[in-house]
Amino acid sequence: MTAHAQPSATDHVLAEVRNHIGHLTLNRPAGLNALTLDMVRSLQRHLHRWAQDDQVHAVMLRGEGPKGFCAGGDIRSLHDSHKAGEHLHHTFFEEEYALDLCLHRYRKPLLVLMDGFTLGGGMGLAQGCDLRIVTERSRLGMPETGIGYFPDVGGSYFLPRIPGELGIYLGISGAQIKAADALYCGLADWYVGSERLAALDEGLDHLQFGDYPLKDLQGLLATLGTQVLDDAPLASLRPVIDHFFALPDVPSIVEQLRAVAIGDSHAWALATADLLETRSPLAMAVTLELLRRGRHLALEDCFAMELHLDRQWFEHGDIIEGVRALIVDKDKQPRWNPPTLAALTRQRVEQFFEGL
Repeated sequence: MTAHAQPSATDHVLAEVRNHIGHLTLNRPAGLNALTLDMVRSLQRHLHRWAQDDQVHAVMLRGEGPKGFCAGGDIRSLHDSHKAGEHLHHTFFEEEYALDLCLHRYRKPLLVLMDGFTLGGGMGLAQGCDLRIVTERSRLGMPETGIGYFPDVGGSYFLPRIPGELGIYLGISGAQIKAADALYCGLADWYVGSERLAALDEGLDHLQFGDYPLKDLQGLLATLGTQVLDDAPLASLRPVIDHFFALPDVPSIVEQLRAVAIGDSHAWALATADLLETRSPLAMAVTLELLRRGRHLALEDCFAMELHLDRQWFEHGDIIEGVRALIVDKDKQPRWNPPTLAALTRQRVEQFFEGL
């Protein structure tokens, strides 16, 4: 970039076209590139324009700074708006999901570099892309139940489609995974070490495009990375996770994790039970229902179901308390409603799905 072309400090999405590739960079590094409504609108605008531009053959998404691609939606602003009696969260989720759906349906190849934290809304962007790249710094996850929310941004579609019950486990626990597990779960396609990212950019800038841009891009990635990494922890835990997370409800899952030892996984099981007991009971139970329904729904129907829950969740769910405890006051002592799984009724969970 020449000096006079420097973006202003307020440009939270940087866009440029080089060698027939549209580059979109999330540019809020201090906030781990968390998405605001303005960023969602900017991404949507550029994608729409490039979809109709014959000179653009592919689009690359990435985040500014070494720490993350995108750590989710800017949940603090949604919390503050709701507290002020406004409805930013309605507009934000409608437009964010429309953007995610646009990525899933985009007619040109999409690459995404999930370097560093790729959480929540970041996963929503990434999972709609064709070529999802991870590095040794990647940390992927849907951490919503930890703030009293549920995995959205298409999570009800892509999580239950991971083999076995791994996606159910990731959704309920909010556990983060690294590159090997991301490839094993099918949440990433390519591993490229961070020391080769400069070579990736160089390769993209000099790629000769033929009639099949996706094939050309895959050819480049094949010279720089790999599609399988050994020692994915979830591969060895898979039989255990498939057993526990197929149980009928969250109380059974927690109870069995504590009571049943399978192989040498009991320490993991106890740690997982402890983790689940810090999460919102309501959010976990709704997540289980959401993911099991999503397994049988089309992508558009999954987004519609998530939006249906969103419209009720700020009033009747645990998110306002979760954001207060973890982000606003930072006392890390959320007062979930109800406080325990034992106190949660089936009716309370089912209410959120009424009228779908």
